[in-house]
Amino acid sequence: MPPAPRKRLGPAERRTQLLGVAARLFAAQPYDDVLMEHVAEQAGVSRALLYQHFPGKRDLFAALYAQVADQLLAETRLDPADTLVEQLTQGLDAHIAYFAENRNTVLAANRVLAGDPVVQTIITGELDALRERLLGVLPLADGAARRAAVSGVLKSWLVFVQVLCVDWLTQQTCTRAELRDVCVGALIGAIRPLLDEDPAPDWPR
Repeated sequence: MPPAPRKRLGPAERRTQLLGVAARLFAAQPYDDVLMEHVAEQAGVSRALLYQHFPGKRDLFAALYAQVADQLLAETRLDPADTLVEQLTQGLDAHIAYFAENRNTVLAANRVLAGDPVVQTIITGELDALRERLLGVLPLADGAARRAAVSGVLKSWLVFVQVLCVDWLTQQTCTRAELRDVCVGALIGAIRPLLDEDPAPDWPR
């Protein structure tokens, strides 16, 4: 692909453009194969300009993954008007679709950069935000102890989903729908004993 013609953009527009180019490259190739000079070339800018915005590849990737986390949170709409299963299905479908379509990016964040504190803080922040949203839609009785118990289960479940989905990217032994339903069923089974009201009376189907 020939490099894009250079355009005069403001700092915010240039940053957006660079992140867009980075998103394509990190999705198309393993993390170690993406070089800053490739990003600069595809963006039609000098390496010096790229480094003005992002001091290194890790910084570029972290900025990209923070953007991804924000987008996935925006797409995960937990509407109390829907059933819990419908809400979980919508959120999991959005995440699994992104994972499947951006396999290299997800593997970079969860495996190549598993020890990077910046990237892991981004992932943890998204999981914490999802946990708070789920706490807001579950039929919780009053009581700090019960809320803490459910919160702990949600935290563990979100990590379970993360690990399961990343493993699924490396060896797809089931369909997307099956993967999603495993995740839904795991949560419902885990929180039922802690709730006064069954959160999904029609599950299992």
